[in-house]
Amino acid sequence: MQIPRLHPDTIEQVKQRSDIVDVIADRVVLRKRGKDFVGLCPFHDEKSPSFTVSPNKQMYYCFGCQAGGNAIDFLMQLGKLPFSDVVLELAKRYAVPVQTLEPEQRQELQRQITLRDQLYEILAVTAAFYQHALRSAQGQQALEYLKSQRQLSEETIQQFQLGYAPAGWETLYRYLVEQKGFSVHLVEQAGLIKSRKEGGGYYDVFRDRLIIPICDIQGRAIAFGGRTLTNDQPKYLNSPETQLFNKGKTLFALDKAKDAIAKLDRGIVVEGYFDAIALHAAGITNAVASLGTALSIDQIRLLLRYTESKQLVLNFDADKAGTSAAQRAIGEIADLAYRGEVQLRILNIPDGKDADEFLKTYSPEEYHHLLTTAPLWLDWQIQQMLVNKNLKQADIYQQVVQQMMKLLNNIGNPDTRSHYINSCAEILSQGDARRVSLVAENLMAQLKRTQRAGLVGIATKRSSPPESIPASSESEKLEKAEALLLRLYLHCPECRQAIADILEERDLQFSLSHHRFLWRQILHLQETAAQLELDLISKLQDNNLEFKQEMSQVSPLFHLDEKSQRDISRTSKQIQSAVNRIELVMCEKLSRHFLDLWKKTNLSSDPERKQQYYQEFNDAKQRSMDLEREYEVKFSDLGEI
Repeated sequence: MQIPRLHPDTIEQVKQRSDIVDVIADRVVLRKRGKDFVGLCPFHDEKSPSFTVSPNKQMYYCFGCQAGGNAIDFLMQLGKLPFSDVVLELAKRYAVPVQTLEPEQRQELQRQITLRDQLYEILAVTAAFYQHALRSAQGQQALEYLKSQRQLSEETIQQFQLGYAPAGWETLYRYLVEQKGFSVHLVEQAGLIKSRKEGGGYYDVFRDRLIIPICDIQGRAIAFGGRTLTNDQPKYLNSPETQLFNKGKTLFALDKAKDAIAKLDRGIVVEGYFDAIALHAAGITNAVASLGTALSIDQIRLLLRYTESKQLVLNFDADKAGTSAAQRAIGEIADLAYRGEVQLRILNIPDGKDADEFLKTYSPEEYHHLLTTAPLWLDWQIQQMLVNKNLKQADIYQQVVQQMMKLLNNIGNPDTRSHYINSCAEILSQGDARRVSLVAENLMAQLKRTQRAGLVGIATKRSSPPESIPASSESEKLEKAEALLLRLYLHCPECRQAIADILEERDLQFSLSHHRFLWRQILHLQETAAQLELDLISKLQDNNLEFKQEMSQVSPLFHLDEKSQRDISRTSKQIQSAVNRIELVMCEKLSRHFLDLWKKTNLSSDPERKQQYYQEFNDAKQRSMDLEREYEVKFSDLGEI
């Protein structure tokens, strides 16, 4: 539906009621610093936080990329969303009545807005139906299972609103549609019934299953999990995704755990529903569960909102599947953890038990002991590298060294890296104390070679301080190079894949804000539409109404004059030259940055770091010379770009 123009009063109320910290904390890990909050900017890659959110001013600003604005601006820029869509989403979130300037369209708009409320009502009625069924004759087996095998008290069963889905194919359908009078299409949209492929009609999604309601942060049922009581597969079944339920952005029991997480300043993530329920029943109420899929970054960011020091413990099963799940979760969190944005520990319970099994035999105090002694995620990963490995075998030894090098290479903090170099050296020395220092030196030497080889990739991702803005001549070269690359992409569809590939291969990004804006618009369109080769430019020009200022800066790229037509005629050479210039500028910026750090570092108080900065400065300069030599770039040629 095309959204009608919103009334200015609605827009103003949304601006007044929206809490910018609340909005941004959904997507950025924020830490309190004085009166404001800081975090890593979501609009460009950086290792040190330069993104500031002011609750008093209700504004955000990044000192690295100069992005700034209010809550509406943030959501528009981050999600590439139209103004009206963002205002409507915030209006729903903060219960702002929506008025439009076209009265004839209000009814349809109101129907769209209240759809979610209707789905909430249907799911609440369904949860009550399942709870009632648990106490019926049909639900006795399920109730006995909860009390005997799961050892849950009546209080816990009621707290989590556990229920039972009767075995009939249309039991819930008839109750909701025929008895309660809900629209069959709404019940289907709620993920509770499915249409039959043959013969017409509908059937229940959950049948003869123990039911666990999945709630949002406000405690409202948004979906259900169902556990089979027979040998049916799958063992656990979740509701399909709906307008209310996104599996990758929901954590089971977070509504019940959020206060304890905030109070204890630590969250526990387990794999299964009953692991979380068992922990809550044992008084360990800061536990949540993922929903049968790999833990996502969205789930992590949601959880981190409630812990000031960002402490998380992943308690996954110690079997092969649980270890793989932990590794996948670490993969999602790794960037945050390496930067210290998450204080992450991994808990594998002895003998391969999960939390539910453990608490049937041991006390909550013993589980607390396991929590406090759980290894940091880096130590756990090193332990996993050594499982069933005989370091006395040369090939195994080398394999472990390579795995350790990958881990060490990602540690940005020099002190942390030094600690783990020594730790790995002790392991690789296999008890021979005389070899520890030698092995540590070898690891350090390998690490420097690896970092030197990947220096350009680091350069494009590193946050540059405000004083690292390119000199005017350098900025002009960068402007011409980036503009040429974008013009080629727009007007030569056959070159698009080659341009995308070389940017990814050399890990480069557009540095100038207006070019970065255009590139994000292109990527967004390519994600949401097909066959853009014929109308990419026209689709981009449609954005003129919403992004007048930004589009005015890049609109010349949409047109070709005689010179630009000549430029794009030699596409292969021009792509190479443009990418080469962008990379050279990045290396030159990086060398200046490290030279500045080297000058500011005191030799007597921190000789090791001063030496490191000099080495990185030297490496960046060497990389610049290598690039010019490798691609035979001439400054006179680049001036034509």
